[in-house]
Amino acid sequence: MSPATATDPALLGIYVEGMSCASCVNRIEKAIRTVPGVKSAAVNLATERADVAFTGPADLGAILKAVQNAGYSTRTDSIELAVEGATCASCVNRIEAALKRVPGVLDAAMNLATERAFLRVVSGAASVHDLMTAVERAGYTARAVAAENPEDVQAEAREREARSLARALSVSAVLTLPVFVLEMGSHFVPAIHDFVMTSIGMQESWYLQFLLATIVLFGPGLRFFRKGVPALLRGAPDMNSLVALGTAAAWSYSVVATFASSILPNGTANIYYEAAAVIVTLILLGRYLENRAKGRTSEAIKRLVGLQAKAARVVRDGETVEVPLDQVQMGDLILVRPGDKVPVDGEVVDGSSYVDESMITGEPVPVAKGLGASVVGGTINKTGAFTFRATKVGADTVLAQIIRMVEQAQGAKLPIQALVDKVTAWFVPAVMLAAAATFVVWLFFGPTPALSFALVNAVAVLIIACPCAMGLATPTSIMVGMGRAAEMGILFRKGEALQTLKSADVIAVDKTGTLTKGRPELTDLIPAGGFDREEVLAAVAAVETRSEHPIGEAIIAAANRAGLTLPEVEGFDAIPGFGAKAQVGGRTVQVGADRLMTKLGLDVSAFAGEVNRLGDEGKSPLFAAIDGKIAAVIAVSDPIKQTTIEAVNTLHKLGLRVAMITGDNRKTAEAIARRLKIDEVVAEVLPDGKVQALENLRAGDRKVAFVGDGINDAPALAAADVGIAIGTGTDVAIESANVVLMSGDLRGVPNAIALSKATIRNIKENLFWAFAYNTVLVPVAAGALFPAYGLLLSPMIAAGAMALSSVFVLGNALRLKRFRAPMKFDAVQTDLNGRLAAAQ
Repeated sequence: MSPATATDPALLGIYVEGMSCASCVNRIEKAIRTVPGVKSAAVNLATERADVAFTGPADLGAILKAVQNAGYSTRTDSIELAVEGATCASCVNRIEAALKRVPGVLDAAMNLATERAFLRVVSGAASVHDLMTAVERAGYTARAVAAENPEDVQAEAREREARSLARALSVSAVLTLPVFVLEMGSHFVPAIHDFVMTSIGMQESWYLQFLLATIVLFGPGLRFFRKGVPALLRGAPDMNSLVALGTAAAWSYSVVATFASSILPNGTANIYYEAAAVIVTLILLGRYLENRAKGRTSEAIKRLVGLQAKAARVVRDGETVEVPLDQVQMGDLILVRPGDKVPVDGEVVDGSSYVDESMITGEPVPVAKGLGASVVGGTINKTGAFTFRATKVGADTVLAQIIRMVEQAQGAKLPIQALVDKVTAWFVPAVMLAAAATFVVWLFFGPTPALSFALVNAVAVLIIACPCAMGLATPTSIMVGMGRAAEMGILFRKGEALQTLKSADVIAVDKTGTLTKGRPELTDLIPAGGFDREEVLAAVAAVETRSEHPIGEAIIAAANRAGLTLPEVEGFDAIPGFGAKAQVGGRTVQVGADRLMTKLGLDVSAFAGEVNRLGDEGKSPLFAAIDGKIAAVIAVSDPIKQTTIEAVNTLHKLGLRVAMITGDNRKTAEAIARRLKIDEVVAEVLPDGKVQALENLRAGDRKVAFVGDGINDAPALAAADVGIAIGTGTDVAIESANVVLMSGDLRGVPNAIALSKATIRNIKENLFWAFAYNTVLVPVAAGALFPAYGLLLSPMIAAGAMALSSVFVLGNALRLKRFRAPMKFDAVQTDLNGRLAAAQ
């Protein structure tokens, strides 16, 4: 799915084909930035995608032309829509015009007889949802009939490329082997030398090598010339240009030595067919392994897409029919059976069950679903059956938004990439200059035969340089890291947060809904002597049924959970500032603060110890009196989540300070801070006060991450160095954050920090390898070790090293797939089997 939508004309995302190294990335970005109205352009080598931001409406045609002029191509998708409501040619014209206005649509044709619209769309630039919306705005309805999923298209394109590389590699290897054996075997194995001289002949051997090497270079190796030579002629050489120059130089010199040796200086008529052929074969091998590894970096997206159901059982006209997922409409009633995937988002209208939502929340315990409960597409129904009404379909579902969010984050460029971009901008031209300098130095100062030495070492320099490793170092780690994060229920909405989060010094946390459950619950009910706990709870809850106070709701909820039957209530009377009283089952029940008990002349000193304890815990005690006697002390508060203490302790172990910022009263806030061992407390602040509190926490150049979930947290989430939203919170909070924890579990914060550190460490490892490889081996290829040690680097070894360098970077990035979170989300301790049995 594309981050550019019909509702966001200033953004455009397209897939670019033909990129092979970091130089390609820089060249495309530079070309796109020359287009008038372009604000920024970011090209990702790993995802093969260009994301362009405009200062105004997106100009797709200009972008496509710029990409093509730079020597690259874009991919197109074919999409078919079923359109309803068209009755005449005017309708057809209107629909076609509406579709063609969608950024990314190259062609649109509507067939009135079949009621089908056929479109050709730039891959990544427009989604099916954008097209359907355009049709609906024109006054008609549309649904996708045969849409190519961008991920499927990309996977298919990669598979085609893999097959092509495999064929090319096979042919190249079969033809290169005899060339290698004839030439290198003659040098190192006397028996082979004797066989060649007596059975074939030296000159005839050269002819045979010429034939085989020529087929290799201009058959399987032609791909390097097709891309490298035009890039060279445009004055913008890339990786393919280096390979083309190196192999062409070795082959051309060998051809002269074979057919016109008289024009060469004495002693320099040597052939290097085996070098040219082996170089092509080894680089094809590297490209093939690289292609396979690239495919594995996007497995997280594939798995997310795989979570979507393929079809849905929809109730229409009183009958249940199975329809493809793309035909589900808002408002449809959908039946879900045991073991089914929930097709789309919705609200349960009939039945009940337990649904496994681990793919969204990370929690392994199935969640009870009954009348009015929300369900999310992609989750799995475990037991029972239910019917729900679709409230979100297509690109609006939670899963679709997650996929879109992960794709956007995977394509992001981190600040650490800036250095790589600066280096790779001049890397290939610098290598060509180094190769030219190597040739000149060896030609004039090298030993005899100087021309041969000059050629071999110049070719080695061209071949060993690897801008591919530089270009892949950052994006591949980001792709794998972001995908692993998504699997853990951590979504990075903004890629730069991945780098910033690892540097956080302070984790500032909102209290309500983040540290606590966000809703009041009955936490304490301590009966006086002679009173039964359940009896008191039932009586107090009965009184509270006539009250609208949130505390009353918590008490009633506790009574309901205990399965208590509430007695009849008469004569209810609210006493402002004190509490309430009523007749319950013929007895007088009074509920309120200690001042109510004092007003009634009742002594509460017997509960002094409990009152002090509750106060220390930040709870406000209430009292219940029945028939003029103190019956119990009660406390209702917003309880701390079971996992909060563990999460805070882990943050401390990571060397982070934890601060709490809340609008709650200071006494309650400090009581919670003591229990959780929180380092700093900022209480009784309004939303704008939270922003100021963050500025204060930044003292000493500290980086601050803020965790929150409510509307009032949105300003702080936006102002923090990294805003982390609890996924169970409000949409406003989530939209303001850089990172979203899909579960409401604070343990996701240390997990996100640990993953951030692991990913950036992986990127640095890749960059170190890529820079160190080129820094060390390019001089070695030029002959830097020859004066002292007499060592030279064969172009064939150079080709092998170059091919393996990219594979090494990709392999290292793939290690992130095995990242293990420091905090495991264990199942909540509960009698799950009993709950599941009850559901059945």
